[in-house]
Amino acid sequence: MKMMTRLQGPVLGGISMAFLAMNTIFWSIPLFAVAFLKLITPGRKARGAYNTVLNNIALNWIACNNFGLRHTRTINWDVEGTDGLDPNGWYLVLCNHQSWVDIPVLQKVFHRRIPFLKFFLKKELIWVPILGLDWWALDFPFMKRYSKAFLEKNPHLRGKDLEITKRACEKFKNTPISIMNFAEGTRFTPEKHQAQRSPYANLLRPKAGGTSFVLSAMGNQISHILNVTIVYPDCEDKSFWAFLCGRVTHVVVRVETIPVTDDLLGNYMEDDEFREGFQRWISDLWTQKDLCIEKILTRANARYPFVSK
Repeated sequence: MKMMTRLQGPVLGGISMAFLAMNTIFWSIPLFAVAFLKLITPGRKARGAYNTVLNNIALNWIACNNFGLRHTRTINWDVEGTDGLDPNGWYLVLCNHQSWVDIPVLQKVFHRRIPFLKFFLKKELIWVPILGLDWWALDFPFMKRYSKAFLEKNPHLRGKDLEITKRACEKFKNTPISIMNFAEGTRFTPEKHQAQRSPYANLLRPKAGGTSFVLSAMGNQISHILNVTIVYPDCEDKSFWAFLCGRVTHVVVRVETIPVTDDLLGNYMEDDEFREGFQRWISDLWTQKDLCIEKILTRANARYPFVSK
């Protein structure tokens, strides 16, 4: 395995992709089998037991991915804030979003520190070969996002995506879970940043509605929010292929644990005062996140003069 860490470029990328594909297929077989048994088994209690088995299969899947990651490339991991987390706790994870690389980074950092991460996914992703069915079997919530132009023509569908969020969260009330939410709603690009006229130097505007609905739907079960900031300070290309090829060599992760207080729980759709307050809260959180990224990049520039924002 030590020889693998010396490989770079498309050769390493091809080997890494093959390993991930084989590992995914290997663990998908028992995952699909258990999901089928869950589907045909009556009774909520029995299905709950199957959920535990499915989550354990997923954790082993991630463990193997992490093993391959650790032995095929050299990455300098700079992680702070993960001490004291509970693998049997209930968390809402908020994170900035730059590329698909964010997902294996989060899975590596939080593996067995908190419950298995479940992401909100675009409905179209259910058609991704094998992975789409894996996500379905693991009860990942699939979201139908409507454009502003579409909603103007179909105003009766306003708030429909938030209703789906609430229904999806109902499934998670009996098993400890970590719900992952990329609050920006999409990956950061300079073009999107400019189009939004974002007030943040390194982030897109966060969307408050989905975050609020998760907190309200889960009631008092989610006790903490994990505010996660990911920075890749030594590379301009943050694509998943660049990651597989070994060109992402430095990952900085900062985790802030925030207790869920009563002022974060309310009716986002109907209570104007609560909605405005929640929007201010998440905007302030993003302002602090933006400052955190600036500090990390400033420090990184001292080590990596070629760092480009």
